Amino acid sequence: MAENEIDLLLEEDEADDEDTLENKYLVFSLTDREYGLEIKYIIEIIGMQPITEVPDMPAFIKGVTNLRGKVVPLIDVRLRFHMESIPYTEKTCVIILNIEGESLGLIVDTVREVVSIPSENTEPAPKMGDGEANRFIASFGKVEESVKILLDVRKLLRDDELEVLHDKLPETGTPA
Repeated sequence: MAENEIDLLLEEDEADDEDTLENKYLVFSLTDREYGLEIKYIIEIIGMQPITEVPDMPAFIKGVTNLRGKVVPLIDVRLRFHMESIPYTEKTCVIILNIEGESLGLIVDTVREVVSIPSENTEPAPKMGDGEANRFIASFGKVEESVKILLDVRKLLRDDELEVLHDKLPETGTPA
């Protein structure tokens, strides 16, 4: 999906009231799996940016980028989910989130679409072992014949990982 198409998707949703953002998800993909993020957390979607590596960080934190004067940490979601790393392409996107006043960028293979998934079409994630990946999953959303893995963005980083970010990086903020 081209960056201008993504901007159009988000602009259409910005025109909506806060109430109409409920049950709307931005769908992105990693390999052949599709994931959904609640659209209320998304600030914007951008192409890959120059990354400044920060020493002594977990491997999935690729570094930081300068987004209009704000330092934004970037998480490679593939690495966060213990998937194989692949080279970034023109389809690779960064989803900029605002989580409790802090900006965070998620590097994903590609952004697909914005979908509405009414709560009656979601099911809680079943307990599937004690793997760390299970804690990221908020629920599963059924869209026609497909299933989207709906993520809890607030759980992408553990408390100890947040502390590392706060110790190593200047205070991040929401880009203007």
